[in-house]
Amino acid sequence: MIIRPAEAGDWAGQWAALKPVFRAGTTYAIDREISEADARAYWVGTPAACYVAVDGEHVLGTFYIKKNAAGGGAHVCNCGYVTAEAARGRGVAEAMCRVSQSEALQLGFTAMQFNMVLSTNDGALRLWDRLGFRTVGIVPDVFDHPEVGLISGHVMFRSLKSQH
Repeated sequence: MIIRPAEAGDWAGQWAALKPVFRAGTTYAIDREISEADARAYWVGTPAACYVAVDGEHVLGTFYIKKNAAGGGAHVCNCGYVTAEAARGRGVAEAMCRVSQSEALQLGFTAMQFNMVLSTNDGALRLWDRLGFRTVGIVPDVFDHPEVGLISGHVMFRSLKSQH
């Protein structure tokens, strides 16, 4: 597996990974019917950087890095990660998160914050905790999960200065 900056030719593979996740509506607070063009603008067009994890020509996963806030909060980044369904359970998300931390430092960020890791996303909560993120707040009833109704979201934070 190689993790590298995304290129224009990667979009079809990224969309193949993103579309079922967005349509399911169980992990991202994104319109479940988002168009491909809007998804591309959101995932690739507006972040500071976008990356893919690839095996040959197959996109195994993708992530972005963007400012979490402007002004005095611009030193903290936010990332979004999606692993292609066929690549789950192979360490792709962990590898992407590790690379994202190094890349974020190179982009000038000193911390990373996840604004809404859903309480039903046990795998992500465990992984982010193992990688040094701490839950700094829990927002109740912040997400209307299509299968279980209103659920809470964890705000998770990690300083990047301590890793290097």
